[in-house]
Amino acid sequence: MEKLERQTLQAVLERSVRCFAAHPAVSNVGEEPVTYAEFGENVHSLSRMLANNGIARGDRVAILSESCPHWAVAYFAITAMGAVAVPILPDFHPDAIHHIIRHSESRAVFVSEKLFPKLEDGQYDEEPLLILMESFVPVGLDDGKDRLKEMKKAGLREFRKFKEKALRMAERFSDKVRSTGDDAAETPGEAWYDVPPHEVKPDDVAAIIYTSGTTGHSKGVVLTHGNIVSNAIAVVETIIQVGPGDRLLSILPLSHTYECTLGMVLPLAHGAHVHYLDKPPTARALLPALAQVRPTIMLSVPLVIEKIFKTAILPKLTGSWLKRRLYGIAAVRKKLNAVAGKKLRETFGGCLRMFCIGGAPLAPDVELFLREAGFPYGLGYGLTETSPLCAGDAPGKANLYSIGKPLHGVQITILDKDPVTGEGEIAVKGPNVMREYYKGPEITRSTFTEDGWFRTGDFGKLDRDGHLVIKGRLKNVIVGASGENIYPEEIEGVLLQSSWVLECIVYQLDGKLAARVHIDYAKADEEFGKLPVAKMQAKVDELLESLRQEANGKVSTFARLHRMIEQTEPFEKTPTHKIKRYLYVE
Repeated sequence: MEKLERQTLQAVLERSVRCFAAHPAVSNVGEEPVTYAEFGENVHSLSRMLANNGIARGDRVAILSESCPHWAVAYFAITAMGAVAVPILPDFHPDAIHHIIRHSESRAVFVSEKLFPKLEDGQYDEEPLLILMESFVPVGLDDGKDRLKEMKKAGLREFRKFKEKALRMAERFSDKVRSTGDDAAETPGEAWYDVPPHEVKPDDVAAIIYTSGTTGHSKGVVLTHGNIVSNAIAVVETIIQVGPGDRLLSILPLSHTYECTLGMVLPLAHGAHVHYLDKPPTARALLPALAQVRPTIMLSVPLVIEKIFKTAILPKLTGSWLKRRLYGIAAVRKKLNAVAGKKLRETFGGCLRMFCIGGAPLAPDVELFLREAGFPYGLGYGLTETSPLCAGDAPGKANLYSIGKPLHGVQITILDKDPVTGEGEIAVKGPNVMREYYKGPEITRSTFTEDGWFRTGDFGKLDRDGHLVIKGRLKNVIVGASGENIYPEEIEGVLLQSSWVLECIVYQLDGKLAARVHIDYAKADEEFGKLPVAKMQAKVDELLESLRQEANGKVSTFARLHRMIEQTEPFEKTPTHKIKRYLYVE
């Protein structure tokens, strides 16, 4: 494939249209795909529509929508014309959405029909142009539902008109490919851009992404074209090759950098076909999609695979006293995990060669199972501020319980390193590191060292093989009575090994370690549900105490738990499924 002339999203799209014109680019699961030629023409037409409505280079344009092919079209249309995309997580509260639109001074908002009501009570100095995602037609805040449906139909008719040109182009590209047998056929006489576009440069801002925030504060992370494209290229150079034969099943929000860069920009830069699951990834929705798409690549947060392990795999392996005893024998466990792993790979369609897990720590017992099961997983470490990936490795290459090595072109160092353990704050340098926090000069300065290292706020170390090991968030670290560093995430990982524990957090309470635990109440109801309320509560208290004693037997003396607190409701989480710790620390 030809070399990328410039590290910009505009150049990525131009090259992919030339090299993969007749190949499928994007589709919803089970629907007819859009080819790269069609995709490119749709992007160009939408860019012209934005320009005709007064959107200019450098203007911010928000995207508030579920993941879908039109989300990708909108993102590339915004960035290809030199404007700045502002992706907004669909799960954000309306107040947070209004704040982001105002703070970013977005002049337009792509919004899905489902999420349109979240904009209705917004107060803006200047009302932004609203564009319905399903049809790319402008709408007004005061349009009722009936009017919205009428405009949606009208918009679809208009959108079909400017797609006809793309269809004709795709046919010409297909004829050229068939006659030459060359996927990288020359561009036909009519250029992809019949109107010269703005020349976008790698240092131009591509996106401002507002973090979901576990501390309650959302910051606008400014990423350039070079940040995003360099990260997508580095993943292919370091971890896994991607090409036209690959099928990626997208189940995470595109408004999160993890899915946007690695699940959209990366595959579309290399000719893969992205299938969007247009509903939450529950078992009922995910299983048929896996069977239909038979993906070769997937991105996931730990929660998805951990839930599969705890609800569908572990009960079968340890469902009785005898099975638990046998599973505790290493040799037997490895054989049982290998058998379970074969079935798991079949469940995922049988073609999976990379299941990338990131966004939060993976429970150690789940990782051990995946490794012994031969499941093709890889861990990734990064942040929104690093576009996002800093380190990772191909399946089976990283040391167990480590992330892997830094990506090509990315440097990682450990600040304030402990001379004995080698642990300290992880810091990063590289072309993937953000430019700044939007309208936040003071926090930007405090986040970088004087010599330019980005402070991640994560605690970890590099092992003797140069693989990154994450210990936890710096702000969560608890200093023990004798100065020991206690990592709550490690104790939480021990607690989560029990099938009884669905979620938990560990923190310091009155100078002692405490754990707030949300147990599996469905399982508790099966075992204790027929007892009187008082006796049922006593059983739950006994269970929590046994969990405390079991965990204390697996951790260092200074990391032992002194108190267990029952969390009766699921923890409130960010849209990326991280527990909002600040709401529960007493």
